[in-house]
Amino acid sequence: MPLFSVVIPLYNKEPHIKRAINSVLAQKIQDFEIIVVDDGSTDNSVEVVNDFKDQRIRLIKQKNAGVSVARNKGIKESKSDHIAFLDADDEWTPCFLETLLRLRVKYPEAGAYATAYEKCDENGNKLKPSYKKIPPSPWEGLLQSYFLATVLGEMPIATSAICIPKRILLEFEGFQEGIWMWEDSTLWGRIAIKYKISFSQEIGAIYHLEAINRASNKKPPASEHPFTKIALEMIKNNKVPVEILEDLNEYVAFLEIHFAFRNIRAGNRMKAFKILCTYKAKLLRPKIIAGLLLSLIPLKLVTLAVQIKRKMYSW
Repeated sequence: MPLFSVVIPLYNKEPHIKRAINSVLAQKIQDFEIIVVDDGSTDNSVEVVNDFKDQRIRLIKQKNAGVSVARNKGIKESKSDHIAFLDADDEWTPCFLETLLRLRVKYPEAGAYATAYEKCDENGNKLKPSYKKIPPSPWEGLLQSYFLATVLGEMPIATSAICIPKRILLEFEGFQEGIWMWEDSTLWGRIAIKYKISFSQEIGAIYHLEAINRASNKKPPASEHPFTKIALEMIKNNKVPVEILEDLNEYVAFLEIHFAFRNIRAGNRMKAFKILCTYKAKLLRPKIIAGLLLSLIPLKLVTLAVQIKRKMYSW
């Protein structure tokens, strides 16, 4: 049995998949298997994968069904008790699996193991996200609050910088299928309600913003985050530990505020107003007030104000 199973969902990533696989093969820890799940690619991605002759690489093909179905297929086919995920257009640093192993040994009770990551833009510039509620490097340990870290800073977890025990993935039935956005953060939230998440400030992954065909580059619809319904149902049924209840409420408000702003941009101003009137989050009060004002002010006036502000800064 390999120490790690690496699951890579693949869909039309011909220019990037070689880099992703090479970054796994360059790991300091070499006890792993790589499961590439092709989700019906129409370019030459599969040919690139087939060029690798390493026996640890398995290619599984399926009809196009979405990234969640592909990841869940990889989970099902995995042989290890610990599954790490890597998107086909991202890459790992050589110490990634080594860092995960250290976290696993130190924090066996954790529901997930994650590392810091860098973002790489189209010019090759690398930038570490601005984390909050997480001690600075070289810290590693159990996150005090995954939910507050997400509310106050940038997402502490990236899909290409996490490893989850297989038993945890099976408990939560993997990634939610049928959605093309937020399937990852929905799973992280469900895990964080029940388990602690271990984290290392060691940079283990590079998230490539310049890659083609990224789901995150698509314009999100004015729809509610799927985790919101899950969390509210658990709160209603008293299934949330008391010690994280306040933080979870702040996180739900955070998601709903973003939902409201998407509705404002989509022209659904009254719907946004009703959403914002529902939440009284302590940490997000300024955003709620700003959203309420934007939902009431005519869109033409908002656009004019933005244009004036830009001109003032250009003088």
